[in-house]
Amino acid sequence: MADKLRTLQNLEALQARYVGTGHADTTKYEWTSNIVRDSYASYIGHPPLLEYMAIGMGENKEKVRAMMIERMVRGAGNPPEILADNHNTKTSQDKITKKRAYRVQN
Repeated sequence: MADKLRTLQNLEALQARYVGTGHADTTKYEWTSNIVRDSYASYIGHPPLLEYMAIGMGENKEKVRAMMIERMVRGAGNPPEILADNHNTKTSQDKITKKRAYRVQN
């Protein structure tokens, strides 16, 4: 039992320290946005890789860097629409979550 508690505490500490690790309530959109942002940050942070991509695109290295920074801001695009009424009850929140999950998957 102590091992399970320690594991959960370590997981919570990891999630508090690194945003991209996710949790049980992370949506597909949030997860995808984190992956996109982390990828662009890695490309920008490794100059040889950035130069390789710039050569492949036929663009200046700084233009490619600026383009990637702009894409980092956008992440995975616009967030998915929430399809439900605006009642603040627990049951309607459950319906919103289910509809959001259905919309993201399809």
